[in-house]
Amino acid sequence: MEAKGKQFIVDSEISWQDLGGGLKRKIMSYDDTMMMVKIEFEKGGIGTPHKHVHTQMSYVESGAFEITIGDRKQILKAGDGYYIPSNVMHGAVCKEAGVLIDMFTPMREDFVK
Repeated sequence: MEAKGKQFIVDSEISWQDLGGGLKRKIMSYDDTMMMVKIEFEKGGIGTPHKHVHTQMSYVESGAFEITIGDRKQILKAGDGYYIPSNVMHGAVCKEAGVLIDMFTPMREDFVK
């Protein structure tokens, strides 16, 4: 089912995209101004350090992650979250298998191509 403009987001109706390296992704919904993405990590999975023009906010649904934003690192667990300004280098290392819920503004066009 197409994720663009999806108003009711039913997790069981969305397929996983295998990203390799112990990560998989579901694009939950988006429009031109924002996007919600679910990322599942196996223990030891790495969200390679990167940066993008999008502002990002993420919620730790489950597991434990070492999150790096700029030159700061923090261990975050279920119920925690973080904010990444535009063009700031960031990455994640999964310490305990889990799920991140990422929100981007504007939407990540590179994710739907």
